[in-house]
Amino acid sequence: MNPRKLFDLSGRVVVVTGGNGGIGRSLALGCASAGASVAILGRNEDKNQQVLAELQETGNPAMALRVDLSKRDGHKPALQKIESQLGAVDILINNAGIVSLSGGILQESEEDWDNVIETQLNAVFLFSKHAAKSMAERNSGKIINIGSMYSYFGSGVAPSYSAAKGAIVQLTKSMAIELAPHNVQVNAIAPGWFLTDMTAPVRSPELKEMNDEIMLRTPAGRWGEPDELIGTAIFLASAASDFVTGTLIPVDGGYSIR
Repeated sequence: MNPRKLFDLSGRVVVVTGGNGGIGRSLALGCASAGASVAILGRNEDKNQQVLAELQETGNPAMALRVDLSKRDGHKPALQKIESQLGAVDILINNAGIVSLSGGILQESEEDWDNVIETQLNAVFLFSKHAAKSMAERNSGKIINIGSMYSYFGSGVAPSYSAAKGAIVQLTKSMAIELAPHNVQVNAIAPGWFLTDMTAPVRSPELKEMNDEIMLRTPAGRWGEPDELIGTAIFLASAASDFVTGTLIPVDGGYSIR
């Protein structure tokens, strides 16, 4: 096969949860640039429309849906609407997430714990469950889960986030085993420290010590740009990874090797 065609997503339908900003926006635009029709899901309608306009500039079909993934009854209707307008979903990128920098379990409220776990873990399970059913029936599909450095390491300041991202690894492996006979590959990406709105507090003067530690530990010596995740995502979304499943790929400037 022509190597260029290995990474071609033309004719594919991609769904990116949390696709209206940060990493999700970059992955959505990257998939669109590779030829895919892309649907993004997000809670902020203004941001949804801004990214939708960018997607439409690629010339490929696109749509944006206002969806709160913590509300379970909205999952299936969202997928049904996407399928009715764009076609069956070929690639699902579970990117949506929130974080509670509570300071640890002694500080974190039950409500914060529940909100993070619902969005970061339960929504991945449920949305994947709905999407995978159709993929398995068609004997084709890709699911990409977005992990974190906290998929490897614990966090003393964000226990719910760390717990969810750790669980994402085992969920990815479990889904990969189950869905492999149906020619559906399930993999995960573990971003390091990237310049997004979610990580902005870590770059504030109040957390300078934490920021300095991150930079000292990162061999690349800098924060990542969201667009630097596109290549890995396209690989996992394309035919280039048809024999790759159950993996967690770090994209972290070397943070995890120390």
